[in-house]
Amino acid sequence: MLSYSPGAWRLTPRKPHAVSFWLALAIVLTGCASPGKPQTQGDTPAMAIPPAWSVATAPSNPDKAAELAQWWQNFNDPLLTTLVTQALQANTSIRSAQAALQQSRALRDVKGAGLLPSVSASGSAQRNQSGDNAPGNTFKAGLDASWEPDIFGGKHSALDATEADAQAAQATLADTQVSVAAEVALAYIQLRGQQAQLAIARTNLASQNETLQITDWRAQAGLTTSLEVEQARTASAQTSAQLPALETSIAKTRHALAVLTGQTPDALQNTLTKPEPVPQAAHDLALSIPAQTLRQRPDVRTAEHRISAALARVSQAQAAQYPSFSIGGSIGLSALTLEALTNSASVLKALLASVSIPLLDGGATKAQVQAQEAALEQARVNYQTVVLTALKDVEDALVALRGDRARQTHLQSAATAAGNAALLAQQRYASGLIDFQTVLQTQRTLLTAQDSVASSQADISSDHVRLYKALGGGWN
Repeated sequence: MLSYSPGAWRLTPRKPHAVSFWLALAIVLTGCASPGKPQTQGDTPAMAIPPAWSVATAPSNPDKAAELAQWWQNFNDPLLTTLVTQALQANTSIRSAQAALQQSRALRDVKGAGLLPSVSASGSAQRNQSGDNAPGNTFKAGLDASWEPDIFGGKHSALDATEADAQAAQATLADTQVSVAAEVALAYIQLRGQQAQLAIARTNLASQNETLQITDWRAQAGLTTSLEVEQARTASAQTSAQLPALETSIAKTRHALAVLTGQTPDALQNTLTKPEPVPQAAHDLALSIPAQTLRQRPDVRTAEHRISAALARVSQAQAAQYPSFSIGGSIGLSALTLEALTNSASVLKALLASVSIPLLDGGATKAQVQAQEAALEQARVNYQTVVLTALKDVEDALVALRGDRARQTHLQSAATAAGNAALLAQQRYASGLIDFQTVLQTQRTLLTAQDSVASSQADISSDHVRLYKALGGGWN
């Protein structure tokens, strides 16, 4: 039987003995239209990777990759380690990425099953009556089997694409873990920095209140005017106004940490209420070389797998331009009674072989190949973007770390000098040797300097976190 469907001629032999004829015909027809090897290039585009970082605080060490897997332990803060561990288990973004990975693997298994023959069983019972005739029964049972040989590799290419998608989903999960661990550490460091700033503000407020008391006593004794009393009261009130803002920021950061660990916003209220110092990382971090860093970063691996998937889909689209084959058969039983089903005379057999050859499709299959090739080019460009971004992340983190360390050294010296100046000013004012404006100025300078030191300490720790993340740390 020869039948026509849009875009293809379908040859459908109806008799078992004709199967060999149609298979031979298919081989002849396809022998002149072999697709050959798909025209594809390398998996990843060649890029010039620098041999070392332009800004390095320590020598490169390719063997440090294993230590990056749990970099948060380098801060020697048990609570930070606990929070990161909990986030890696309960964070909603990670759980979503885990579900996406399971979905990708299931879709890969679906494509893999399509390469194998399929067999199904069926059974039916029917009762008919026509006019005044006695009703009759019909019982059927059978097995159906079908298989589409993957002559030109289209199905294998589809399987390769879904396998690459599954690997990309696994790398995406790792990238999510890296990001979540860094977000938890950054939020924790920010919280400790805010607590340090709150403590500094309270200490300065106590000093300003003491100065206010001295000023009030001097005014009562007629040694100063009420103007200086009001100026002291203004400085004290301004510092007091900073406390609610800092407490609000601390609460918001604590809420963010709780959500990152998969808990309700108020879950960590008791755990993080007690102030602790800003965790500091070790200064002897040995960097991995750029090439090793790119191998460690999961986002780079994801981009590589996306290229592999795009390559496989190009091959799949190319294979769609060539004939497809199908072999099927069935064996069943049909009888008027259940007892008669066991009679060999009730056995029905059928065997089918077919070939479908694309002839006229308006250029759809060719356009599909072009679309997949464009998608491949997009994947390659995206890979280059990810690699360049990865290199930039490390360089930026190194520059920020070096700059913040130098900045902290100067800020620490300034804070020490400001503390000495404020103490001397307060003592001399109590003795009547200087005016009150000098006291106010030294107190403001001290508050600003101490606040900047606390901020710079948090910045340095945050720079370490960003550097660990940029180097691909946080996953195995």
